[in-house]
Parts: sequence; C-alpha cells; structure tokens
Amino acid sequence: MEISYYQINAFTKSLFGGNPAGVCPLDSWLADEDLQAIAAENNLSETAYFVQRGDYYELRWFTPKLEVDLCGHATLASAFVIFNYLDKSVHNVRFKTKSGLLTARRQDELIVMDFPAQQVHQCSAPEKLLKGLGAEPKDLLRSSRDYLAVYDSEEVVKSLKPDMKQLEELDCLGIIVTATGLNCDFVSRFFAPCAGIPEDPVTGSAHCSLIPYWSEKLNKQKLHAFQLSRRRGELFCQSFGNRVSIAGCAITYLKGTINLSA
Repeated sequence: MEISYYQINAFTKSLFGGNPAGVCPLDSWLADEDLQAIAAENNLSETAYFVQRGDYYELRWFTPKLEVDLCGHATLASAFVIFNYLDKSVHNVRFKTKSGLLTARRQDELIVMDFPAQQVHQCSAPEKLLKGLGAEPKDLLRSSRDYLAVYDSEEVVKSLKPDMKQLEELDCLGIIVTATGLNCDFVSRFFAPCAGIPEDPVTGSAHCSLIPYWSEKLNKQKLHAFQLSRRRGELFCQSFGNRVSIAGCAITYLKGTINLSA
C-alpha cells in the first residue's frame, strides 16, 4: 500500500525556515498504530492526516510520541496541500478535529486559519519549571494545556537554554515563553519535551493563548509575531474574543510516497 506524502514548511517563505509538517491525504483512516508509527518515522514535530468527507475534511495530528488535539502549523500545511495540489479551485476549507471545526482560507500568499482562543490564568511557578527554564519569568500563566512564561525582553527569550529533563516532568503539554518584540508586537518560543518535541520551530496552537494575552496587554486586535527558534517563523494574528485568526505563508519541501507494504 502506498500513500501520498508532502513535507510543507509552514509560517515561512524560506525553504529551510518555518516549521516542517508531514501531510498525508488518506482515502480512509489507517489504524491508529500505523498513524503513530508513520509520525515517529517522519520524526517531525507533527504529521497531519486527513480524509475528505463531502464538503469538509476530518483532520488529525501526531507528534513522534502521541496524538495531539490541536496543531496550527500542520493545519496550515494541510490546507496548503489541498489548495495547491488536491483542489486548486477552492479557496476555503473546513476541518473537523478534536478541537472542533477549524477553517482555513487563501488570502493572497497567506493562509488564514480560524482557531479557538485559549484563555490563560495566573498560576504559581512549579520548581521544575523555574529550574527547567533557568530564568524566572516576570509573570506566569497557564491554559488548560500549556504554561505561559512572560519575560522582560526579546533578548531574554532568545537566550534561554532550557533543561528539557526538568520540563518533561511538568503536568502540561508544552511551555510557551514570550516577550514584547523589537520589530513586531511579540515574540515566543515553545518547548514540549513530553511530546517528543524539545523545541518546536513555530507553534500555531500556542498562539491561541498568546493572541488573547497580548491583545489585552497591548490593547490591539491585530498583532504581528515571530517565533524565535533557529528556523524562525512569522505569524499574522487577530483576536476575535473567543476565536483567533492565525495566518502565515508556506512552501513545499518535498512530495513523495510512503510505502506501507510488508
């Protein structure tokens, strides 16, 4: 059995930038163990799988270790594959996911996604978090999924050298670190060692928390952001209360097939 495979770099115009996502269009669902095995073999932060159901697509995302309930860059990559390879006539696509209905649309060179906002709340700092990050944040918040650590400057965020063993023991999926940006509204980085992702290059889902937070702090709805991983990513964001839009560019790195024959 062979399935089509695309590797798309999301939130970038650069062939070697942004966040690489594997994308596998399927005619029908494979067994979960096969989906997980392919994601582990790809060894990217996420591999996305989708199956068309009439006028929408069922979409799932897997890290090398586990299935997640929300992923931004692999959703953008999936929409990019549909728009550029599977159905060039469409400009809007709907995805049914574990986080509800998500949409994506073309807007010139951007793909604009509609996602649920994730509210964050003040919390106390676990010792493993402080040791793991190596620098105490000026503010610490938490969503239902991630910690959000706020620092004084972009330089501090850049300079962090986390202890992944400490962070891996926290009761969360990931740790977002953020600050106001020098040439944008805000910057961030994202660490998720418990999911097999020490540092994620560009994390759309983290912006479901970052956008409401910075929208309130900066008193503006439209926000420009960079994620400061080595590969770097650029995001164009907007807050709509309980929803957010996250937009970015994408580029194809490779097209091929995966051979599942014994």
